[in-house]
Amino acid sequence: MAFQFLQNMPLDEAKTLYLTTLLDHGFAPAEETIPVGEALGRITSRAVYAHICAPHYHASAMDGIAVRAADTFGATETTPVVLPPSQFQVLDTGDPIPEGCDAVIMVEDVVYEEDGSARLYAPAAPWQHIRQIGEDVCAGEMLLPSRTAVTPAAMGALLAGGVLEIPVYRRPVVGILPTGDEIIPPTTDPAPGQIMEFNSTIFSAMVQEWGAVPKTYPITRDNLDDIRARVAQAAEECDMVLLNAGSSAGREDYSCQAISEVGEVLCHGIAIKPGKPAILGCKGAVPILGVPGYPVSGILVIRELLQPLVEHLTGRTHAQVETAEAVLSRPVVSGLKYREFIRVRLGYVGDKLMASPLSRGSGVVTSFMKADGILEVPQGTEGYENGQTVTVQLLRPKAELQKTLVVIGSHDPLMDELADLFRLDGQFYLSSSHVGSMGGIMAIRRGEAHMGGVHLLDEKDGSYNTAFIRKYFPNGGVRLVECVGRTQGLMLAADNPKGIEKFADLDKEGISYVNRQKGSGTRILFDYLCKQEHVDGKAIYGYDREEFTHTAVAAQIANGSGDAGMGIWSAAQLYGLEFLPICTEQYDLLIPDNAWDTPMVQKLLEVLRSDTFRARLEALGGYTVNNPGTVREL
Repeated sequence: MAFQFLQNMPLDEAKTLYLTTLLDHGFAPAEETIPVGEALGRITSRAVYAHICAPHYHASAMDGIAVRAADTFGATETTPVVLPPSQFQVLDTGDPIPEGCDAVIMVEDVVYEEDGSARLYAPAAPWQHIRQIGEDVCAGEMLLPSRTAVTPAAMGALLAGGVLEIPVYRRPVVGILPTGDEIIPPTTDPAPGQIMEFNSTIFSAMVQEWGAVPKTYPITRDNLDDIRARVAQAAEECDMVLLNAGSSAGREDYSCQAISEVGEVLCHGIAIKPGKPAILGCKGAVPILGVPGYPVSGILVIRELLQPLVEHLTGRTHAQVETAEAVLSRPVVSGLKYREFIRVRLGYVGDKLMASPLSRGSGVVTSFMKADGILEVPQGTEGYENGQTVTVQLLRPKAELQKTLVVIGSHDPLMDELADLFRLDGQFYLSSSHVGSMGGIMAIRRGEAHMGGVHLLDEKDGSYNTAFIRKYFPNGGVRLVECVGRTQGLMLAADNPKGIEKFADLDKEGISYVNRQKGSGTRILFDYLCKQEHVDGKAIYGYDREEFTHTAVAAQIANGSGDAGMGIWSAAQLYGLEFLPICTEQYDLLIPDNAWDTPMVQKLLEVLRSDTFRARLEALGGYTVNNPGTVREL
């Protein structure tokens, strides 16, 4: 056939045409379920939730003795407490905590007497040196959102959470078809006129790097019938086809004709140099890309035109490691003896990259999974102050961080669902840190976040949030956006063995309570209810035992280390707990005016109003949705 370029299409136009046409033909990702042990580097196709808590039992964090904390009260340097062997048990790190014990004393702090008794010179605080159930992972928590790469740390977190298999995007198979009479397999002694075929090796490595599976076919000679047959075979066996060489104007360049006879040619000739002779073709939803034979041209063409297609099927993008200057939102204290690596959450607020340190506990593997960056504290340095500028190693591309909505405030599982919906859309990302409602207000005042979740009760009139916003933002500059109403109450052990029928019953003898952290809206509500019911909250056993999420409180109750705790209905339902409803509180979102018009905030408002978000809330349970995304009057 007479050769002609069909056109000289601009690259962006060609990309749009190619993807749009393929999508119209049904080009779409496929899902498969694989063992966690084989999931390194794979991309989750759906959100993954923990099946069990980690740890799944109360474990000793130290070598020492397990005791009942109350038995040690009053011990001092001058008036030690001596416990007989019947009142303690020797254990090693990782051992289960014996029934009846609620604290561990390090072996270094124990003096043994000749009769085997233990002399103590300081009292034990309840639950000291104990890794509590769910310290790392709580059953039902989202471990990985959709479209997230599985890291070694994530694999550990998944297995710790009882997840043995996960749904991932299936890796597409890319058929690589080398053609040409003059090319031969690689050899150390090619004859004159023979060209070693190494393009397929380059292309194989590239597609593997992008998360696809290469399948290289034998070299096909320059014969139209043979090339057409090979293209037809590969289009049946693979998800994508690379036809290498034969796309230009030579006497034996049959690629365009072969592709058109097997499927259709969308474009022959791209306005790029090198790479002009590229052919964009397909057979239904299978792309068939004709690639020039020159290696540099081929590399450029498949990087520009094939990589976006692979990423569409795998949910994966290639990230380059880089560093950046960031401002700490909280101080970091480090010992002088060690060089320390601190995991941080990152996100741009205005023109500042904000870094929020994550948990540094050696047993909390999820902190590495959630990290956006690493802050290195050199040996001999005590740490960094709040607001100090530091250098961080980025674990996410800077472009993603610039499209990340930074949320600091009260915990609610809906934040995980919002983050997942953001990722599914693929335009923006959401990063949340749980520091309580007051922590969120303070973060907004300091300009450290785009948004904060708040649910603060005004004891004077029973309203939520508005009085606090007027107090801490007397000159305005913020907007309070309606989110959801949520049912708050007492989460109780299954079958309610302690017979708790009303809030005042927490004052009963033998009740063990699990509290939330200071500054959280739930903690403030609990203290308010104590006043209303004339309950001495601080006298309740466990009042000073703090957890940072509703699910963490529920996990403690479900596993028998607490009888009751304030929380939301959805957390109780998740753990099969009894629930005593107390009130419906308003959970709102506080957004500063300077963030209002950002694309991330506007996307959030769109998601809040969506049917998809409403459906997720209904699945969680315990929420009422009226006008999410509406600005409240202050």
